Amino acid sequence: PVLLRRRLFDRRRVRSETAMRTDQRHALVREHKEKKPRRGVYDESCDATGDVWVSASPNLDAQQNSLFFQLRSGGYPNRTLQEAWKTHGDGAFTYEELAELSNEARSDYALKADLKALEAEWRDKLGVKAVSG
Repeated sequence: PVLLRRRLFDRRRVRSETAMRTDQRHALVREHKEKKPRRGVYDESCDATGDVWVSASPNLDAQQNSLFFQLRSGGYPNRTLQEAWKTHGDGAFTYEELAELSNEARSDYALKADLKALEAEWRDKLGVKAVSG
């Protein structure tokens, strides 16, 4: 009888722990969905040649992964950047976030305009080319 009670108790504890983990998981998923992406301007530079490309992104957190994936697969639309990547390899390149927009609410049109203006500002500051093709 004692052993039987212990097994039942252990099963209840496991169920309550599982329910707690499920609630935590749901909370984390909800938090992730509500998180706003960081928006801003970044540069990609080739240390071997000194070339620098600047562009804006509506999602800085995913931009580096996206950019490097396209370059590694050979399908990036900017031919000069793609050729530099093929010639010098990924070890010669540096990705850097230059500026970030505030998280204030804006329409899609205003967001695109703000990103475009911020990109133009940084391209003028650095005297460099655009990343996009």
